[in-house]
Amino acid sequence: MNLPLTGRTADDLLTEIARLKGNDLPVRGGQVTAYVYDTGRAEIGEAAARAYAEMLEVNCLDPTAFPSVVEMERQVVGAVADLLGGGHGIFTSGGTESIMLAVKAARDAAGRSRPTLVLPVTAHPAFHKAAHYLGIAVVPVPVDLATYKVRAQDVEAAMDANTIMVVASAPSYPQGVIDPIEEVAAVAARAGVPCHVDACVGGWLLPWLREAGAAVPPFDLSVPGVTSLSCDLHKFGYAPKGASVVLFADPAMRRRAYFASAAWPGYTIINATVQSSRSAGPLGGAWATLQALGRKGYVELGRSALEATARLRAGITAIPGLRVLGEPESSLVAFTGDGIDVFVLADEARARGWFLQPQLSYAGIPANLHITVTGVTSAGVEAMVKVIAESAESARLRGPVVLPDGLVELVAGLDLDALDDTAFAELAASVGVDLRPGAGQPEMATVNAVLDALPAPAREAVLVRFLSVIYGS
Repeated sequence: MNLPLTGRTADDLLTEIARLKGNDLPVRGGQVTAYVYDTGRAEIGEAAARAYAEMLEVNCLDPTAFPSVVEMERQVVGAVADLLGGGHGIFTSGGTESIMLAVKAARDAAGRSRPTLVLPVTAHPAFHKAAHYLGIAVVPVPVDLATYKVRAQDVEAAMDANTIMVVASAPSYPQGVIDPIEEVAAVAARAGVPCHVDACVGGWLLPWLREAGAAVPPFDLSVPGVTSLSCDLHKFGYAPKGASVVLFADPAMRRRAYFASAAWPGYTIINATVQSSRSAGPLGGAWATLQALGRKGYVELGRSALEATARLRAGITAIPGLRVLGEPESSLVAFTGDGIDVFVLADEARARGWFLQPQLSYAGIPANLHITVTGVTSAGVEAMVKVIAESAESARLRGPVVLPDGLVELVAGLDLDALDDTAFAELAASVGVDLRPGAGQPEMATVNAVLDALPAPAREAVLVRFLSVIYGS
């Protein structure tokens, strides 16, 4: 981007932003079933946006300079702790940072020379990211392919003297099921190992579903053996992006998550999060959203999501060739196709204005499409089911993606580090994927089919190059 010679007006800039967003997925209305969370109530978003803007330039780096940060964080973290079994928390920028801090605290407390992290194959990749950054080896544990839940005895068998933490999910994102938290936490406690519950999706949802009548098993810090928990407020808390909380049962473990440095002659460095300077905008937005909705508002949103999820599951089950994976215990639904290429189905739905999130096959779990049911979904369930049915029929008629002979083997055998971005873009173009700037959103069925056929390390290498080409120099 070249800087303009002279400054531009706010109106001009907003017009330009509107143009740039022309090909974006819509963030309101419920037709995008991932990434965004919509209450369906415009006044809630307005309250959050105004509070976000009010706190935008406040810096969380030094809470003694901005006491508003301390008070807002105490209220937000306190609300999460009250709902999820108590504890001592930190407000973070998202689930990945919450998980990073929990893993760091466990690593530092354990003091192992070769630390390992035991987790189900369905655990969020944020744990792999934390392990990568923090020098920890991951020990993956398979899940039951009928329920998609990890088994406590498998977690126990995977632990050894180097294990610094075990992980369970409430729910796991891929199929929306809750791992047996009480059993996993119990085997961890017997071994003297911390147990982290990833409730990034469910922490601010499952309690409201329980109040709405759902059978939600114990999963939070009230469960013996659970030592930390992550809960995203920018998911089912409906706050603007950049809002999560990590809770620790023991205040000493929270202190392990902090970072302080006095080994320089500058200003005092003490950070509760991975970031140092950070805007208080997300904190203000989260605080305002919680205050604007209140307990009754969240109960109603939970009831609406629960009812919408039941209707959606019934609608998908009635479509020939589609089946829901497992028994979702939250408002996340994943379905696969028998005789229907779900990647083609996703492209067909996208052409009809709906985004369904593709998930690749892994560890015996088939490729599938994922739907996050939010507060706004209830009004559009029938329309969504109609689109899925139409898209499934179109996908059946089109047939599965047919990849050129030898393409997967070629990609798997490539030394991608030896290719520059131009050469990689040409390779993508050879299978009909145009990555040039301004080319718009390509059909993704071919991309997903190639990725699905590759082993995980090759998938990761291709994805890194894909990102590099999109962003360019």
